[in-house]
Formats: sequence, C-alpha cells, structure tokens
Amino acid sequence: MQNSNFIRIARLLSRRPKAWARLVGSEFYGEITGNVGFYPTDAGVLVASEIYGLPISDVKCESPILGMHIHEGNSCTGSTDDPFENAGVHYNPNRCPHPFHAGDMVPIFSADGYGFSAFFTDRFTLEEIIGKAVILHLSADDFHTQPAGNSGQKIACGIIRR
Repeated sequence: MQNSNFIRIARLLSRRPKAWARLVGSEFYGEITGNVGFYPTDAGVLVASEIYGLPISDVKCESPILGMHIHEGNSCTGSTDDPFENAGVHYNPNRCPHPFHAGDMVPIFSADGYGFSAFFTDRFTLEEIIGKAVILHLSADDFHTQPAGNSGQKIACGIIRR
C-alpha cells in the first residue's frame, strides 16, 4: 500500500498542476521566484513548491527556514512597511487556532538558496483557494504563537490561479 501511494504521488507530480501560484519576491527580496502547484485528489490536495533565490546563511547551523501560508486576500500589493499587506491574514474559514488554519503550510528549507517541498492536506479544496494569495515569510513558523506563528516579514507572494 505504501509503495502504491508513492507511485500515485510521483504520477501526480509528473503532470501539470490544476492550480498554481507564481511567487515573486518583494522589493528587498527581488531574487526570489518560484511556483507552488496544487494537485487535487479524491482525498485532498497535494501541494508542491519549488522556490529559487531564497536567503542564504554562511553560518553552519543557521540555514534559513521560511514560513509559507495561504492568505485570504487576492492581492500581492501593500505598503512600504508591508509589501504584501493586501494579501490579508491566514486563510482560516473554520476559525481554528494556529497551526490548524486551512492555509497553514509546511516550512521551506533553504539549501543554498533553493527550496522544494511537497505535502498532502485535506484542509482545503482547490475551489476554496483559487484567487487567494500564497505568502512566503522570512522566518520559520513556530506552529504555536497566535494568531499566525510569528513567521515574520512577508518576502514573496503569488496568487493561486487555474
């Protein structure tokens, strides 16, 4: 059974996603670019992210770990202080405490400026997230602090499209 799940996931990832967000870095993180793909299944959604131009640390035990969330807004605009302010707050239609928001996602680990992740979730359907923003944060989500995990500055954004 486990091997067949792996094969199904590999087949899904070999196809084009049914929805995706193109991440673009803020003014101060303009080198960040990437894609977040959404692959619906009968049991949930497979989410796969590939991101380039992530922050790099030369310190051995301080490779950056970045938080990533779906936000409820539909815009990657904002102000000087918060370049993606109009993305709004975490997508949380059931009003759950953090980290149980529908939009809470796994962190991205920067490996020499590159990050890849894939995970499976049943917290949302594809229809629920089309048009919403995906935000990459400068710091790791602590999966504890309310309301949003203390993941810091928003450094990249993309809108989920079909």
